[in-house]
Amino acid sequence: MQSNRLQTREPRPARLAALLASLALFSLVACSRASSGPVVTVHAASGDAVVSVELAVSRDSQARGLMYRTELAESAGMLFVFDAEQERSFWMSNTPISLDILYIRSDATIVSIASRTTPYSEKTIPSRGPARYVLEVPGGWAERHGVKPGDRLTLPSLDGVAKAGD
Repeated sequence: MQSNRLQTREPRPARLAALLASLALFSLVACSRASSGPVVTVHAASGDAVVSVELAVSRDSQARGLMYRTELAESAGMLFVFDAEQERSFWMSNTPISLDILYIRSDATIVSIASRTTPYSEKTIPSRGPARYVLEVPGGWAERHGVKPGDRLTLPSLDGVAKAGD
């Protein structure tokens, strides 16, 4: 006797192919999301340290920086991009977390590092030399990764990024 019930299951090879296609698509999406943002690599004597960064290129984003942030992941930071190399100074006003501030020359060499800055402080933190870029990372990051003045960085491509005027 034959059943009138329709078979709803696909043959095994078709189900396997669909499953593999779904896994491949999921992997591509996950990889593109993980690497979609800009990345800075610091080349220290102890090895490379990679930071996913938000870019601060407009005057508004630079003025706000990481203010009001209550946490910052170990591998995250903010890269400030200026039009010209000159003496810089930052402060910690309205910033509740300690940061390391790395001042960087146009040639991508670290000029100076302000380590473990004081949250909420309005004391200015000078670059102690001309800098075109500034990288803010979690407090103590430079020490944990063996990063020192004179170390070089690989910066993200800034093609097409509108830079703020000085």
